[in-house]
Amino acid sequence: MRIAISSKSGCGNTTVTKLVAEKLGYTMINFTFRQMADERNVDFWTFCKMAEADDSIDRELDKRQVEMAMAEDNCVLGSRLAIWMLEDADLKVYLKASEKTRAERIYKREGGSFADRFKETKDRDEKDRARYRRIYGIDNNDYEKVADIVIDTDYRRPEEICDLIIKEAGKKKR
Repeated sequence: MRIAISSKSGCGNTTVTKLVAEKLGYTMINFTFRQMADERNVDFWTFCKMAEADDSIDRELDKRQVEMAMAEDNCVLGSRLAIWMLEDADLKVYLKASEKTRAERIYKREGGSFADRFKETKDRDEKDRARYRRIYGIDNNDYEKVADIVIDTDYRRPEEICDLIIKEAGKKKR
């Protein structure tokens, strides 16, 4: 079984992907822009700006993620576009949260000021959306037609979200 989990930044994708993979004993795949930036010894925000001007960065990231997932019989792929890119996923999950909640989580994780994290989150969402539309024709705000299940993470703990996903995966296995 291949499970694809998508969300915008700050929805808990990495945490939930890890929990689901651990509970099910599946391989976790969460290859990110941060990892690609590290591979190239480039600051994350500089790398994001590079990606705005170079579509090959997104294409490489997405291709590598799908290749990693397809090499596994059982995996959980967590990424911004997993539910669109991993077309053969057995379960497609979209995690959502309000901009405020997402910015608060990013602020707690990365520090700085809340106002800065809120603005960065909003700006990143707009830039990501424009890039995904340009490169793939995907509107990542239009997830309900693609996802098997949409989970609002605003007031849920990661363990609760994980349990909802595993329950839904159990229905798909039958």
